[in-house]
Amino acid sequence: MRPDNSLNATPEIPSTSSTRSTRAERKSRSRSKRLTLLAGGLVLAGVVTGTGFTVQSAVADQQQQAQQERDDRAAAKAAAISKTHLAASVALVDADTALDAAVDKVDASALSTTSSTLAGYISMPLAEVTELTSQAKEQTASVQAAAVEADRVATEAAAAQAAADAQAAAEAQAAAQAVAGGNTPAGAKATAASLASSRYGWGASQFSCLAQLWEKESNWSYTAYNGDGGATGIPQALPGSKMASAGSDWATNASTQIAWGLEYINGSYGTPCAAWSHSQAMNWY
Repeated sequence: MRPDNSLNATPEIPSTSSTRSTRAERKSRSRSKRLTLLAGGLVLAGVVTGTGFTVQSAVADQQQQAQQERDDRAAAKAAAISKTHLAASVALVDADTALDAAVDKVDASALSTTSSTLAGYISMPLAEVTELTSQAKEQTASVQAAAVEADRVATEAAAAQAAADAQAAAEAQAAAQAVAGGNTPAGAKATAASLASSRYGWGASQFSCLAQLWEKESNWSYTAYNGDGGATGIPQALPGSKMASAGSDWATNASTQIAWGLEYINGSYGTPCAAWSHSQAMNWY
C-alpha cells in the first residue's frame, strides 16, 4: 500500500501569467462597476437637480401671477376711483352753474345742500360719492329746467310790460298831441263848437257870438293872462283857479278851460249871444 501523501502534499501554485490575468479581470470589473455607479449617480443627480429647477420655476410663476393679479386689482381700483371722482367733479361744476343761473328765480336749496356735501368727495366712500353724484345730476337738471321756465315767463312778462308801456306812451303822446292841437286858437274853436252843440244845443249863430266874445277876452289863447285883475285863460276866469272845477289841468289844457267857460256862460247868461251882448254893454261878462 502506497502511503497517502495528500495531507502533506504541497499545493499546486498557479502559474504567474494566470494569476495576473485573474487580477486584471477583477480590476476591470471593479472599475466598470464604479463607472456604472458614478454614471448612475450623475444621472440621479441630474434628475434631482432638474426637478429642483422645475419646482422653483413653477413657484416663481405662481408668485408672478399672484403679483400680476394684485397689480391688476390695484389698477382697476385706481381707475374706478379716478372715474368716480371725475364724475363728481363734473357734477359739481354743472351744479355751480345751475345755482348761479337760479339766483332770484327758483328755489335751489336742495341742490345747494347736495353740492356742499359732494364737495368732500375725496375722503368719502365711492358708493356714497356715486349716489351723491347721481342725485346732484338729477337736481341740477331740475333746477336748470326751472330756471329756463322762469326766464321764459320773465321774458314774456317783460314783453307784455313793454307793450303796455309802449301803448301808454303812444296814448299819452296822442293825448299830448291832441291837447297841443286843441290848445291852438283853431283847435280851441273847434273844441268849443263841438261842446256847445253836443252839450247845450247851441248852433252856428250862438257859436258866432261865442267866437266874438272870447276873441275879445283872450284871442282864444289858453295862456292869456290879464295883469290888471288876474283873469286867466280863454274864458278869462277870475281867478283862474276857478277852472279847477272842470279839471286839474286847467292851466295847460284849452279844452278844460272851454268846458268851464261854456258852463259859466250857460249858468250866468243862458246863451253865448246873451253873454256877448252883456260884454258889449259893460265891457266884461
